Amino acid sequence: MKVRFSIGAKILLGFGVLILLVTIAFTLTLVTIRESREINDKIANLYTPSVDSLQEMRLVITRSKTYMTTWVNVPGPSEDKVKVKRLIEQEYPAVKNGIVKLSSGWSENDRQMITFIFAKCDSLWMMDNEVMNDLGTLEAYNDPMIVFLTRPRVLDEDGDITMATRAISDLLDNLIQRQYDAAADKRTEMLAAFRQLQIVVVLLLIVLPVGGLLIAFLTARTITKPVRQLKNILLQMARGVLPADKIPNRNDEVGEMSVALNSLVDGMKLTTEFAREVGSGNFDSFYKPLSEDDTLGHALIKMRADLRENERVLEAKVIERTEEVVRQKEEIEIQNRKLEILYKHITDSIRYAKRLQDAILPSQSTVDRLLPDSFILFKPKDIVSGDFYWLFETPERTFIAVVDCTGHGVPGAFMSIVGHNMLNQIVKEKPGLNAAEFLNELNSLAGKTINQHSEDTAVRDGMDMTLCIIDRKNNMMDVAGANNPLYIFRNGNLQEIRADKLPIGYLDDRLNRNFTNHRIQLEKNDTLYMFSDGYADQFGGPKGKKFMVGQFRTFLTQIHSSSMKEQFRTLDMTIEQWRGNLEQVDDILVLGFRI
Repeated sequence: MKVRFSIGAKILLGFGVLILLVTIAFTLTLVTIRESREINDKIANLYTPSVDSLQEMRLVITRSKTYMTTWVNVPGPSEDKVKVKRLIEQEYPAVKNGIVKLSSGWSENDRQMITFIFAKCDSLWMMDNEVMNDLGTLEAYNDPMIVFLTRPRVLDEDGDITMATRAISDLLDNLIQRQYDAAADKRTEMLAAFRQLQIVVVLLLIVLPVGGLLIAFLTARTITKPVRQLKNILLQMARGVLPADKIPNRNDEVGEMSVALNSLVDGMKLTTEFAREVGSGNFDSFYKPLSEDDTLGHALIKMRADLRENERVLEAKVIERTEEVVRQKEEIEIQNRKLEILYKHITDSIRYAKRLQDAILPSQSTVDRLLPDSFILFKPKDIVSGDFYWLFETPERTFIAVVDCTGHGVPGAFMSIVGHNMLNQIVKEKPGLNAAEFLNELNSLAGKTINQHSEDTAVRDGMDMTLCIIDRKNNMMDVAGANNPLYIFRNGNLQEIRADKLPIGYLDDRLNRNFTNHRIQLEKNDTLYMFSDGYADQFGGPKGKKFMVGQFRTFLTQIHSSSMKEQFRTLDMTIEQWRGNLEQVDDILVLGFRI
């Protein structure tokens, strides 16, 4: 049996609400006091110790960097070397264990951050141990290769140990600040709770006296206002017009009048069923509006006609678009097959061109005969190269050239073949020229051959190169360079034979410039290097910068006393490590030989 909720019962309910508000005020006061005590305990027992432990860990990280600096700078025994091992093996684990215990009360993000910091610290200790292992003996400090690769890791601003230490310190600073902020938030939360309690108490002082009068007033209105609203809704629904508002069901005297709405419910059910049928695609379902003013009924009939037409148009468009997509897909597949065939033909042609280019380079047996103590590091950027090396022998002289033609890949390879043929032509026609005269002759021939149809007098297509002509009988050497110098190491000292800032193939009738010939008396164990600009121009390293000529020259100074085979391996390994995952930017050619 349904219980009838009379108007009198509602009045009693209103006064019960007032009593409930008073009870809520006292309950809220007790809860606020308890939460404030818990917040204060958390600040004292969690956040303050957490900040202290994190600051101690940051000091450990900073000290480790200081000790490692001493390690790479001081070859002999040092107190800092003992301290850094004790720091890694004892001090850091103790601090870490303390932080792990405290972190159980942190937020999920802070726990994830400290876990990440611990992982970064483990990586830092691994890098420190690598440095300590590499420089673990006095002999290691005397090895320039080990020092060259190890010291920058600790001393340089972009060294991996320096950057890792800085990153961990920054993360710890951030986490410390977050602990400070968390403590501040808790204090703010506690103050906000007290302010909220104060507001509630003030509001209750206002609401309690006013609420009694307001409840009595609202209860009286529950009789007249609902009756007036119910009358208006009945009049609208009798005309089939949907009302903007509905009165909820009431379980009192006013609610009994809602029975009059039952006669309209059936009509609304028919309207709802019709809308459902149209929505499911049944456009032939029967429906009749309740009256001429039934806006919803007329709108549904119009919607049914529109949906029927839209469905027909959309079906036609779907069929048309599907046929178009299928046709385009077939055309794309045909073009892809054509591109695959074309790409294979081009690649096969370039590989065949490489066989032709390899044929113009001196054979290994020729290199071993003319330069028995030598190496050639030759790394084309693409399949074929714009760099090439050239050797030629006459009864009394040996010609050696390292040439860098304009461009790389296929264009550079064409230039290299042209350059090789011009070198052979000149040495056969005029074998007695010195190095500068040879380059002057080559410059004139290249300018006429390569750039004869160009109207621009500036440098266009040409070659940079270094040429050495060795007189074997007198042990004399003529040297000339077009943009590329020659390095000679004698008794550990570097001598650079500078090149003229003039490329091969430069034609300008307004200028009369010739190359400079350098004559050098060779001595036993002189070590000479000829090279293109590809090695120094390669991007890489920690910051993606060029290797640079200065670093290349310093590196040769460190390795020039090694055997030629060892120099080849060291140069190749170093440039590959420097390049990393970056693309090779140019052809690389380095030729070294020892007298």
